[in-house]
Amino acid sequence: MTTTNEPTFYYTIEKPSVEEFKDRGSRFIAFAYPIESVDDFKKLLQQLKKDHPKAVHHCFAYRLGTDGNNFRVSDDGEPSGTAGRPILGQIDSKSITNTAIIVVRYFGGTLLGVPGLINAYKTAATLALQVVPVVQKQVEVNYSIHFDYTQMNDVMMVMKQYNCTIISQEMQLFCHIKAGFAKSRLSEVLYRLKELQVDAEKIK
Repeated sequence: MTTTNEPTFYYTIEKPSVEEFKDRGSRFIAFAYPIESVDDFKKLLQQLKKDHPKAVHHCFAYRLGTDGNNFRVSDDGEPSGTAGRPILGQIDSKSITNTAIIVVRYFGGTLLGVPGLINAYKTAATLALQVVPVVQKQVEVNYSIHFDYTQMNDVMMVMKQYNCTIISQEMQLFCHIKAGFAKSRLSEVLYRLKELQVDAEKIK
């Protein structure tokens, strides 16, 4: 059951961005990404480690979902609390979610100390978020729907009318679509599909 106080939309960044901050020879390159899942994040981190094998640290923070409980920070070998937390602080200061920031550090030979590191990671994260627009997105619930090919037009009309996000589709004689339905209009979408005698099953 959906309670009224659960959010039906959230804010995230529109697209990936990258910005750099330098301090006493060290380079802090911040990569900000919109993400949908922890798997998304893991792939991005793996790719960055491949792209920047000579970097001494790959520190990060991400936040997912609307309940505020799904987040992670990593200092990746920097003194505790000097990297991941300041990065997460910048994500939270914008009140955004489904966002990850990875800061790649190239050491410049001079130790920055704890205050210097906190400032560097915080500033790099801030710069990456400053150059990308924040967008409002609807909270979606994923469903799997099955229907006969002859119903295709009717089903697609419903998908379009309610701004559903199609995740994947198999169109044969018998069709199968995975889609995200807006939480705010979930009962309407399900009612319309039921009218069409289309089988809709929530994806766990």
